[in-house]
Amino acid sequence: MTSIPTTGAGRVASNRWQALVQRFPLTTFFTLANGISWVAWLPYILSLDGFGVLHFRYPDLLVGNQLTAILPGAYLGPLAAAFTVTAVTEGREGLRRWRRRLFQFRAGVGWYAFALFAVPAAVLLGTLAVTDAEGFQVPSLMVLAVYVPMLVLQFFTTGLAEEPGWRDFALSRLQQRHQPMIATFVLGILWIIWHLPLFLTPWAGPDVTPETIVRFAVVAMEMSLLITLVYNKGRQSLPLVMLLHCSINNFQSVAFSEFFPEAGDEVLWGSALGLGLLCLVVIVVTKGRLGYTGHVDTKIQVAA
Repeated sequence: MTSIPTTGAGRVASNRWQALVQRFPLTTFFTLANGISWVAWLPYILSLDGFGVLHFRYPDLLVGNQLTAILPGAYLGPLAAAFTVTAVTEGREGLRRWRRRLFQFRAGVGWYAFALFAVPAAVLLGTLAVTDAEGFQVPSLMVLAVYVPMLVLQFFTTGLAEEPGWRDFALSRLQQRHQPMIATFVLGILWIIWHLPLFLTPWAGPDVTPETIVRFAVVAMEMSLLITLVYNKGRQSLPLVMLLHCSINNFQSVAFSEFFPEAGDEVLWGSALGLGLLCLVVIVVTKGRLGYTGHVDTKIQVAA
C-alpha cells in the first residue's frame, strides 16, 4: 500500500476538481452559472421586493432596482462561470484569448445595422399585425434622447454580464458538438431556465401568469436563434452579439410603450410574432446552418 504525502491531499482534491471540469466544461459552466446567479438573487426574492420574508428593500438606481438587485447575480453567474472554466481548462493563455474576444469588433457594418434595427423593426411589424395598427403613433424625438444612453447602459450591464458566458463560451462549444439549430435550442432552454427565479421578483412585472413565462420563453428562444446567426456571420464578434441582445431589451423597455401608448396585454404577443417570422426567414435562407461554417478555435475544449 502506498502512502499519500501530507502535502498532497489538497493537490489530489484540486486535481480531481480540475479533471472533472476538464472532462465536463459545459456541464460545469451551466451548473456554476445557474447556481451562483440563483444564490445571489435569493435575497432579492425574499426581500420586501419579493416575498417579504426579509425586511429590507433594494435601493433604486436609474431603472428601478435592477442594477442593484439583479445585475450582481447576472455578473457573478455566467461571466464568473465562463472565467472559471476557461481558467481551469485552458489556463492563462485561454483567458487571454477570451479577453481579446471581448474587443473583437471585426464584423461587417451590415451586421451592426442588423443588430440595431432588425429586432425593433420585427417587433414593430409583428405588433402592427396583431393590433391592425390600432393605437399606433410615432413617438417624439425625446425618445431617441433616452434610447441611445440606455442602449449604452444595457451594453455594459446586461450584454457584458451575459454574453461572454452564454454565447462566447457555451455556444462556441455546443456548435462543435451539435448542428447549429440543436446547439441553439439547447442553449436557449438553459438560458430560459437561468431567468426563471426572476419571475418571483418585480423584474417580471406586477401580474405574472403562466402565459407571461411562456411568452418570455418563446421570445428568448427566437432571440437565441438570431444571436447565433449574428455570432456566426459576424466573425464571432462578442460586442456585436452584446449589441443585438441589448437591442430588444432596450426597445421593449424604452420605446415600445411610446409607439403603442394605450395598448393592452393583447399586443404583447406581437413581439413573438414579428421575431418568429424573422427567425423563419433566417432559417430558410441559411438552410438551418445559421451562418455556421465550422471554422472554430481548435483550442476550445469540446467535451460536455
